[in-house]
Amino acid sequence: MIKNDFELLVRGTEEIIPIEEFKKKLEKSEKENKPLTIKAGFDPTAPDIHLGHTVLLRKMRHFQQMGHRVIFLIGDFTGMIGDPSGKSETRKRLSREEVLENAETYKKQVFKILDPEKTIVDFNSRWCSPMTFADVLDLTSRYTVARMLERDDFANRYKSGKPISILEFMYPLVQGYDSVALKADVELGGTDQKFNLLVGRDLQKEYGQEPQIIMTLPLLVGLDGVQKMSKSLNNYIGINEHPRDIFGKTMSISDDIMFRYYELVTDVPMDEVKRLEQGMKDGTIHPRDIKVRLAKEICAQFYDQKTADDAEAEFNRIFVQKDIPDEMPEIEISKEELKDGKIWIVKLITLAGFAESNGEARRLVTGGGVYFDSEKIADPDTELQARDGILKVGKRKFAKIVFKVN
Repeated sequence: MIKNDFELLVRGTEEIIPIEEFKKKLEKSEKENKPLTIKAGFDPTAPDIHLGHTVLLRKMRHFQQMGHRVIFLIGDFTGMIGDPSGKSETRKRLSREEVLENAETYKKQVFKILDPEKTIVDFNSRWCSPMTFADVLDLTSRYTVARMLERDDFANRYKSGKPISILEFMYPLVQGYDSVALKADVELGGTDQKFNLLVGRDLQKEYGQEPQIIMTLPLLVGLDGVQKMSKSLNNYIGINEHPRDIFGKTMSISDDIMFRYYELVTDVPMDEVKRLEQGMKDGTIHPRDIKVRLAKEICAQFYDQKTADDAEAEFNRIFVQKDIPDEMPEIEISKEELKDGKIWIVKLITLAGFAESNGEARRLVTGGGVYFDSEKIADPDTELQARDGILKVGKRKFAKIVFKVN
């Protein structure tokens, strides 16, 4: 049974093109009890999914909940081209093996959000690989170079004399052809994908199909409150992270952006979100209480409510009661790592896996976030006597250090 909730479907969207057509599609779908085909493509080039990716995945789930047909399209074919969106130079192409390995990782993660029983996982190599050269030429005849150069990144590179390969021109065409092959009614994507999504709409017209609706979703701001969430910027919340870390990282965001998180990555009704925001403004609700609720909402999505409650309790023990977590990794240090029965604090941090280099470990110490058994270590040249204890680095990294000296 198709039962559309228009307000939920448009919640948190950046643009719906054109919105009147979208309304008509929904009305027709509900009247005829015929599901719409909802498509979202993913090039398997960054398989670690973080909270920013879930903005799009959650919108797919909203469509699922209303009875629509959702296709999680893995661009294994286009992944070997490399999406040039926003790039100032030609992208490195992935090998077939890299693409398939990343695709498997994606599939294992997305079902934390999508309903596996209601999700169609497809690969665009299914229709791209069998295409003949004549088919490709026919596809290229349906779009112009002038239209391609309307894209800002292509236009800027062309004006500055930076090379643009014909292969890169093929990416929007192939992504657009995916919509033709799947007869998509709606395609979802980030704001940076708008041009590619519109190409799909144009190609569907060329092939005699009813054009798809374009729905763009905003890019989630990261924990720093400035840049978009990105693993490379280390301002992200990974959906496979420990519940303690998901909770703690959410608690670190600013009061200014937490209501945007409520809108984009929770299902708390917007009336309730506005009530919380007003409560913070007039002082009737403490900002910390609002953030705790947000952290639990996010944590429960990827685990369950009890785990979210436990994460809150552990956060309070560590940061409110200044206690240590119940669970932490145990790191064994062999006697070969010691010098005169002592270990350099920088070496200990790297052996514990809390820094990738001595330079990074030194910066952690000078930054004032390193403790051993509650004793602050301020000098990066410190050598600790070999004794078992708790190493704490930053706010959330703990390890039980055990020395094997015999």
